[in-house]
Amino acid sequence: MRDRPAGITEPDLERTLADGWGLRAVAFRYVPVGAGSYHWAVRGDQGERRFVTVDDLGSKAWLGRTRPAVFAGLRAAMDAAVTLRRDVGLGFVVAPVPALDGETVRPLGARHAVTVFPFLRGAAGRWGEALPAPDRDELAAMLAALHRADPARVRLRRCETALPRRGDLETALRELGQPWPGGPFAEPARELLAGAAGQVRRSLETLDRWASRGAAAGEAVITHGEPHPGNIMRVPTMTTGTTGMMLIDWDTVGLAPPERDLWMLAGGTGDELRRYTELAGRPVDRTALELYRLRWALDDTCYFIRDFRAPHRRTAGTEHTWQSLERTITGLAEEDL
Repeated sequence: MRDRPAGITEPDLERTLADGWGLRAVAFRYVPVGAGSYHWAVRGDQGERRFVTVDDLGSKAWLGRTRPAVFAGLRAAMDAAVTLRRDVGLGFVVAPVPALDGETVRPLGARHAVTVFPFLRGAAGRWGEALPAPDRDELAAMLAALHRADPARVRLRRCETALPRRGDLETALRELGQPWPGGPFAEPARELLAGAAGQVRRSLETLDRWASRGAAAGEAVITHGEPHPGNIMRVPTMTTGTTGMMLIDWDTVGLAPPERDLWMLAGGTGDELRRYTELAGRPVDRTALELYRLRWALDDTCYFIRDFRAPHRRTAGTEHTWQSLERTITGLAEEDL
């Protein structure tokens, strides 16, 4: 997130880290990366370094409809990451550091939650960039290992294909003929959506049609949910001096058909999916791939439109969201459904 969270101060965070993790922070550095969470690099008084994430419990609708439900869902996701790394042995999982009481997530006021992670020396990629072939091959192996893990080892619910914020988008589509007063990007967002309204409605109909035909009704495995380059880090390997790939941001982990992850792996040649099938021992459903690809674009559209219809200001964060909305709408307009 480019913008800092409203209503959260570093003294608030300092107290939570001390009470929950026994971490007495002496230095904070806000890290404006990713989407959906706020991050700080923190150094403790013993020289230890941690990567601290703060989540707004009102902004993760896929985890629940209320703040308590989102908190419970976030904790279940972080617990699953710990289990996958510690008990299942998936070393590429970047799992949180449990608090002194063993909990993976702790509250910060009524609206936010805090999670603490190891500080990794490395660099993540960027959403939309192409991974080189060796990295795609490595990601295929990672996803195959994740999908082979026994779902009974974690307490996760099956992910729905329904869009949590679909109502916001449908309301916006009905109100294209009147001004949107939310802020500086409200009217540009209305005009952008108006120009693509027909395609957006057809995309929603296509998603419904594929879902009704059971395109996402296959066997559920443990899926990451967002294994794109922005959630892949290359970090040094102490034993060999080389670098290894790690998967970060497990708040979207859930039970679903493997295609929920695999559409992000698929390249033009199909080599990655053939490699995945070889390692995982399961075929890939091409219709399910397209369902999850379309669902991603529509889900993003729902959130971006909701944000711009709500009160907002021009900031680095809203500038980034606007650029993302433009790319997403352009992509939907180019879909041949």
